[in-house]
Amino acid sequence: MKNVLLLCFMLIFGAVSYAQKATCVGKWTTIDDKTGKKKSTVELYKKDGKLYGKIVYLYPREGRPDNAVCEKCTDDRKGQPLVGLQIVRGLSWDGEEWEGGTILDPENGKVYKTKLWINDDQPDKLNVRGYIGPLFRTQTWIRVED
Repeated sequence: MKNVLLLCFMLIFGAVSYAQKATCVGKWTTIDDKTGKKKSTVELYKKDGKLYGKIVYLYPREGRPDNAVCEKCTDDRKGQPLVGLQIVRGLSWDGEEWEGGTILDPENGKVYKTKLWINDDQPDKLNVRGYIGPLFRTQTWIRVED
């Protein structure tokens, strides 16, 4: 009987632990598509049942001022500091992925429709896909360990 209880406890604890780890909420390192270098840390968080994300850290890069702002943004983020800038907005959970929101690329000021998901076999990698019409590009962000 003790073995059965222990096994049940381990299964429940393991499932809860996995479910918590597989969430998109948390901090993620973004990688530059061209150089393969770390670009920023983005914190994803929920607000009113929707998913949002903001830049919380920029990795140093030659030629970028210390207090860089979004110069190429064309909406309410124009001229706002990059650190603290909300780049992911309004995604909804559909049971398998976050979708229906937008993501901003502060490098070019463009806003893309987006969806985010984590593959079951890689819980520390976040797939981030941005769309313009039928065209899309997918990046992989890496979970930041506490």
